[in-house]
Amino acid sequence: MAFLMTFFLNLFKKDNIKIISPKKFQTEISKDNVQLIDVRTKSEFDEGHIKDAALLNVQDSISFADGVNDFDKEKPVYIYCRSGKRSHKAALIFDKSGFKVYELKGGILNWKNSDLPLEP
Repeated sequence: MAFLMTFFLNLFKKDNIKIISPKKFQTEISKDNVQLIDVRTKSEFDEGHIKDAALLNVQDSISFADGVNDFDKEKPVYIYCRSGKRSHKAALIFDKSGFKVYELKGGILNWKNSDLPLEP
């Protein structure tokens, strides 16, 4: 009976993902103890990305699933994509894997609209 209750509670468990503004995101990723992840494709990444971001394409499900295990659960992850849809999918996976997750509101498009810098 306890197992069933736990199972059903987990089905409706709210995620712990924090969605934050570009300015707050920039402030947070400037700290030493974070992991920054771009979940777009390589070609999108090559067009411009946030400095020090690791590329982990969420659309490549096999390498993405393997890549999640390469990150440290003791450090928060900061995730972004183009507009926020793919990053939310990735954020849910990281959250369910036991990470503390922060997601860039509106993705890299919102970052650019906030006049924040990108690396080539």
